[in-house]
Amino acid sequence: MQTVGQKRCRTDFDKFVIVSNFERRQWLKGDDDDWDFYWASVTTIKRIFSPENTVRLEPHQIINHFPNHYELTRKDLMVKNMKRYMKQQKKDVLPDPVADFVPVTYILPQDYSLFVEEFRKAPVPWIMKPIAKAQGRGIFLINKLSQVKKWASTDIPAAMRPQTENYVVSRYIEDPLLIGGKKFDLRIYVVVLNYKPLQVYMSQLGFARFCNIKYSSEVAEMDNQFVHLTNVAIQKHGDEYNSRHGNKWPLTDLRLYLEATRGHAATSKLFDNIKSVIVGSLKACQNVMINDRHCFELYGYDIIIDQDLKPWLIEVNASPSLSATTQSDRLLKCKVIHDTFQLVTPPDWDLAAVITPGQTGQVSRCLPKAVGSMQLLYDETTELEQGRARRDALLSTESVKRGRRKTMIDSVAQRPVSAYA
Repeated sequence: MQTVGQKRCRTDFDKFVIVSNFERRQWLKGDDDDWDFYWASVTTIKRIFSPENTVRLEPHQIINHFPNHYELTRKDLMVKNMKRYMKQQKKDVLPDPVADFVPVTYILPQDYSLFVEEFRKAPVPWIMKPIAKAQGRGIFLINKLSQVKKWASTDIPAAMRPQTENYVVSRYIEDPLLIGGKKFDLRIYVVVLNYKPLQVYMSQLGFARFCNIKYSSEVAEMDNQFVHLTNVAIQKHGDEYNSRHGNKWPLTDLRLYLEATRGHAATSKLFDNIKSVIVGSLKACQNVMINDRHCFELYGYDIIIDQDLKPWLIEVNASPSLSATTQSDRLLKCKVIHDTFQLVTPPDWDLAAVITPGQTGQVSRCLPKAVGSMQLLYDETTELEQGRARRDALLSTESVKRGRRKTMIDSVAQRPVSAYA
């Protein structure tokens, strides 16, 4: 019999930020199927939720990925879901449609012909990324079609094509916002508790990641990763890398800088737009995501800002790096994980007692506006409740109108017939 407070935990990662948070809660080390909380790798998730796996999770068990998390975090699937979502938005003619927030992107080799057509309209730089790699591996810039000719054999049957890795190719953001002449992007942490209804928190503890070398759009610098790619896994090998601050700047400092240089109104609009990008991307895959009650997700969003202060979604990471490059980086990530644990395992955590068999959603509870650094970004239950209230009010009004019409008809029918009729 499980007792409240005595939890067993597992993890596939020997990372301080995870293990220290387990120890802080005095959770016991679990093994095999004997666990309450599992911080798992995506490989483990695939095994656990595989149709061939006959073992099913117990009601009280919590794990850190949804079964098909890759619908948002694999680059090609993210693009497909975003395109479908944007198309539906335009088709529905919504009063406030979500603006395009993903650069023009194609999947190679299947979209090669479409890509060539778009490339010839404006031969600007494009960026190539393998669909399922991280930390900047396999990424390169192109400005000539000859650089992607090995993806051109789309008219050859798939079984006869040369073995080429699937890539996404995106229009490169040529006018990124620069600070000190250097390119940077944002890493923002987002926790999804539930997809149906969508319930999302965003951490205030993100950071900006800077390149070592000042940005240049010159062709001679196209192959220079230290100019174009902000990934720490790449930048830390550069001669200009600063190990003291790890080429990172806290999100709060970035906001203060932007308020001083661009103004409060423009900065507030930027961060509101970033929130819209996050919510929009989650809604784009909401209907295809398997909403398992045992699951939550900690995403790492990578966003670039251009000179017009427009945010662009670059990618979403299912397993954002938990390695720390500096002491401040370690403290930040420990806090992010701590606050994530607080969200998904609140003090009264006892899922077995409150979840009934067959329930498909998370435990129904009133979500706090903030938990540590995590701020409630979106709670669809509020919209659903408001929609139900409007629908009930409309039905009530229609019912009253029908009642009045019936009364009028009955009164007319009951009038005496005139002798002179």
